[in-house]
Amino acid sequence: MFTGIIEAVGTLKAITPKGEDISVTVDAGKLDMADVKLGDSIATNGVCLTVVAFTDSSYQADLSLETLKKTGFANYSVGDKVNLEKAMLPTTRFGGHIVSGHVDGVGEIVDRQQVGRAVEYWVQMPSEITKYVAQKGSITVDGISLTVNDLRKDAFKLTVVPHTSEETTIDQFQVGRKVNLEVDVMARYMERLLQAQTHSEPESRLTMEFLQQNGFA
Repeated sequence: MFTGIIEAVGTLKAITPKGEDISVTVDAGKLDMADVKLGDSIATNGVCLTVVAFTDSSYQADLSLETLKKTGFANYSVGDKVNLEKAMLPTTRFGGHIVSGHVDGVGEIVDRQQVGRAVEYWVQMPSEITKYVAQKGSITVDGISLTVNDLRKDAFKLTVVPHTSEETTIDQFQVGRKVNLEVDVMARYMERLLQAQTHSEPESRLTMEFLQQNGFA
């Protein structure tokens, strides 16, 4: 589990084909590797990767064909910068939102505008995830926890302050760039609960009225 608060920007040092899969080696940059162990999870551009080897300044992880199909890793090259976050601890300050590191789809930057000191981005999203994205809700973009500031039928707007631009890869986002998207996990749980009530659990007390009264909708 992650929070979407980026701890460091790393660099892809190596991408090694292994049949239909690949192995990646990531220079961890400023990420503190002192407590990293084999089997730990590190979100890499929003993708939860398992550490299979490491040094005091880098780690290696394997990516399956399924991960390559569902994320932007299929288009990455050696030298690309990636956002890094280690899995959260029970004592971690929760500064972002609940992030699982399981990418729901790949979006595309379709507009970028400087607005004062901030930068506004419009991100086109796959049609299958539009129902989970809400204005003023949370979304993860390349591992970064961000707020949806405006919404169209198939796109959403981000307003990014200078600190976020300085501490993540988002300042490199240009029109045409592909980005990993993960919707707020709470939206998926709400959908599942409502589906269960509608199809097979008439005794359930969870209704849309209940959700609205308790601030969930």
